[in-house]
Order: sequence, then C-alpha cells, then structure tokens
Amino acid sequence: MKLNRVELSIVIGLILTIFLTSFCSFAGACSNIRQYVIRLHVLANSDSEEDQALKLQVRDRVLEETEQLFLSAQDKAEAAELVKKNLPAIQSAAHQVVLENGYDYDVEVTFQNEYFTTREYDNFTLPAGRYDAVRVKIGAAQGHNWWCVMFPPLCIPAAESEQKVETVIGADGKEIISNRPKYEFKFKILEVLEDIGEWFRR
Repeated sequence: MKLNRVELSIVIGLILTIFLTSFCSFAGACSNIRQYVIRLHVLANSDSEEDQALKLQVRDRVLEETEQLFLSAQDKAEAAELVKKNLPAIQSAAHQVVLENGYDYDVEVTFQNEYFTTREYDNFTLPAGRYDAVRVKIGAAQGHNWWCVMFPPLCIPAAESEQKVETVIGADGKEIISNRPKYEFKFKILEVLEDIGEWFRR
C-alpha cells in the first residue's frame, strides 16, 4: 500500500510523537537519578603506575569512611549533610593513606556539583549530567580520574542490596542504570543535549 504525502506526514508525526513521549519519560527518570545519588570523583596526582595505584587505595579508604557514615542515611539529602559535616575526617583519612605509602602529596576533598558524561561501569550505567559529588584531588591531580556512585554505594559490587538501590533511585531509575543496551540510543541523545546545555553554562 502506497501512502500519499498527507498520510505519510501523519505516520511520521505519530512516530515522532511516540519517540518524544518515550524520550521525555526517559529524560525525566534520568533527572531523578541525578537528584538521588552522590558520586565519587578521585583525581590521581599523575598517570604513573605508582600514582594510579595510590589513587585506588585512597578511593578504597574514602569508601570505607563514608560507608560507615551512610549506615543511618535514608536518602540523598541525609547522606549529603553527613558528607558535608565530615569532610575534614574524610580528607584526613585520604591523606593518611598517602602518608602511609611514603608520599607527601596534599589531599583536597570537596563536596560540589559537577558535570559528568555518560559513564558505564561493570553492572550499571549513569546518564550524563550534573551531579553532586565528593571530589578528591591527590597532589597535582593531573592523572586519570576515577568515578563511581558513593550513595547509594554502588562502587563496590554487592556493597548494597538491589532493594536498597531501588528504594533510593526508584524502580524506573534502577531499570535504566541496569539495562544500558536497551537505552543506549537514548543515553547518546541525552548526552548530546546535556553537553549542549553545559556549553551554554560556561
């Protein structure tokens, strides 16, 4: 059956409407994910093998420190307040790791809102956008970085039950971060839009 121009326009319009509706729902769920999580961003002193190994040790120590903090946190707001109050303790713990390994690098730990591109981890994917994050700068902070989710604690496999993750970010959020292939095209479109928005912020 051959469609005339009017019929073809109607079909195309319906397809676009369905896609835009679906994408808007996806974008809304991604926005919720960004509001519900706290990320961890560790910047190594350099790309040397030693500095990269040190970065991972600092990461592990920071995660251990915050895991204890978050035992009583029911949501992101509570977790954020706990982080802010304990930044000196987190920084001290991270710096202790540096000293124990024989380095004299300074360590700076801050809580801030920053932009992340789409990030794929072993078991989940986070959409691009601005997130609240604990940022750990080791020394010159010129080496490759390490990113993950501090709350809910997804950085270390099995650190948190699936039920807890769903409680924090919702069923829709859990579905999105756990099924990248299903949403890969939407992830890419969202990242382009977020990149454009970030460019206008500068």
